[in-house]
Amino acid sequence: MIWDTLTTTDFAGIDRRTPVILPIAAVEQHGPHLPLSVDCDIGRHFVRQAETQFGTEMLVLPQVQVACSQHHMDFAGTLTVRPETFLTYAADLLESVIAHGFDRIVIFNSHGGNQAIGRVLADKMGTSHRHCHVVMATWWTLAAAELTPLQESARGGISHACEFETSVMMLAHPEKVRTDQITGMSHVTTHEWAQEDMLNGARASLFRTMYEKSGGTGTVGDASTASAKKGERITDAVVGALEIVVRDLKSAGPRVAAVPGGQA
Repeated sequence: MIWDTLTTTDFAGIDRRTPVILPIAAVEQHGPHLPLSVDCDIGRHFVRQAETQFGTEMLVLPQVQVACSQHHMDFAGTLTVRPETFLTYAADLLESVIAHGFDRIVIFNSHGGNQAIGRVLADKMGTSHRHCHVVMATWWTLAAAELTPLQESARGGISHACEFETSVMMLAHPEKVRTDQITGMSHVTTHEWAQEDMLNGARASLFRTMYEKSGGTGTVGDASTASAKKGERITDAVVGALEIVVRDLKSAGPRVAAVPGGQA
């Protein structure tokens, strides 16, 4: 079910245990072969597929499109807001959802720069509303076990405008992919302990702008191994993983609202 396509009277018949999905994305550069809408397009694609398959099991909020992309601002076209702005806006939006009686929320993220503030948002809502189940899920970590065997590029080949993102775009929006601009691996290495990609987290976090990570290309990874067929397999993996989260939340019992004696 799509939240903003319903009438106000439709909500009377909706079980308040229905998980509510808040998609969060970004409008930022994705190199020369992909548009600024990539993170929005990919997030909408996954959620649309999930809603088609088990629509009455979930409610989908309007996507928060512009979020935290300061590290991409060396590249023209990127839009960004401060983390504090995003947190305030998204929290206020979820307060509206909770005020209408819904107590199961999934923050569904499709942008790497939202991961930290997304977890802060989940913590904020979960601690402020002890009766609510709140989940923060980034698509590539949610389905990491299923996605790992799909990678054909070398380590570092899946990060930004990469094998995976380009594959999903080839499936969902092939008209937006400039295939003549796709090149091979673009990845500026750093200290071994700070090396990371979508499926391999760093042992310690070293801040680098996207310009630094990409060497000025705007892409980090290897899009030359992308394909629409791989995009289908990625979609199946992510939608399947999201379905498990939605159904587990729908069947979950109430949270413990408070701990006796105030102990954590």
